[in-house]
Amino acid sequence: MKKILFLTGTRADFGKIKSLIQILEEKSEFEVFVFVTGMHLQEIYGYTLIEIERCNFKNLFTFENHTHETTMDLTLAKTIEGLSDYCKNINPDMIVVHGDRVETLAGAIVGSLNNILVAHIEGGEISGTVDELIRHSVSKLSHIHFVSNKEAEKRLIQMGEIKESVFTIGSPDIDIMFSNQLPELNIVKDYYEIPFRKFAIVMFHPVTTEFQSMQQYANSFVDCLLKDNHNYVVIFPNNDLGSQFILDAYEKLKHQEKFRIFPSIRFEYFLTLLKNSQFIIGNSSAGIREAPYYGIPIINIGTRQQNRAVHADIINADYSEKGINEALSIIDRHKIKVSNNDFGQGNSAELFLKCLQNSDIWQLNHQKQFRDS
Repeated sequence: MKKILFLTGTRADFGKIKSLIQILEEKSEFEVFVFVTGMHLQEIYGYTLIEIERCNFKNLFTFENHTHETTMDLTLAKTIEGLSDYCKNINPDMIVVHGDRVETLAGAIVGSLNNILVAHIEGGEISGTVDELIRHSVSKLSHIHFVSNKEAEKRLIQMGEIKESVFTIGSPDIDIMFSNQLPELNIVKDYYEIPFRKFAIVMFHPVTTEFQSMQQYANSFVDCLLKDNHNYVVIFPNNDLGSQFILDAYEKLKHQEKFRIFPSIRFEYFLTLLKNSQFIIGNSSAGIREAPYYGIPIINIGTRQQNRAVHADIINADYSEKGINEALSIIDRHKIKVSNNDFGQGNSAELFLKCLQNSDIWQLNHQKQFRDS
């Protein structure tokens, strides 16, 4: 029996790995462990550990990595310490991490320095912010790569990763997007007490490399929303450096009839809202990944998603009120086609399972070496 340890620190990465955890839990040849940390344990962001507990995973472990400081390096250090101790207790054969968070980097460091296979979900992608530095660092520390598309595979091989270690399975959240797991819209509206017949979704995250300007950007963004005539479902940002500026700006939206504000929304419920929204505005990857699959118009603000793989007709705006207002003025007339983005066919979990059931993957050398082209 192989012991597989999944690490999750945010609602976003859990949405990506949920189907992968579930499919392995059904198989007797795997023993699955889930290490829960980060935003999941913070009440201000909705204490989303509750959503994970609802899944009834057999082996769930929580670790508080939040410090009184908000700097990413201290969060990284504390996560490494907690995860290292946990790994010594369970001795996993593989650590599975996703994306580009500091928790992801912690998982890759702990695994690679303790002779544990590290599998990275969605490596080889580009974003242009500090997230990209973390993502590529994780890739170099990982032994196995489960990527979303051939472009990502090509980048990893260009970085010196061996082709035999890269497996294209698509983006796992696409599995859920087109599954029968999504609730009806009326159920979601009742659950979250959303009164609007028509609404747009707001997801605006801090950009750590632009920390000095984030307060100004957040206030300008909120001022534009206040002047606009659409109804909005607003979801809190992630907890990166600068998030408090956004939360402070959102205080101006409270008690406004056009806005419903939530620390977090259950992933399947969020997808139902997105699928039925007028558009999504902000700088979330949901506007790059999920929204195009549903044919939902997108206003992407600023630099956070710059250079991400995009095959959709997106309205890009800078951080200025003029730029945001111009985008809002044309959004209702903006028609797009459902995207054929190359992020998989909704069978990522099955492909992931098939890879782990192949004995070859367990023979990959723990000691990586750069291959000259």
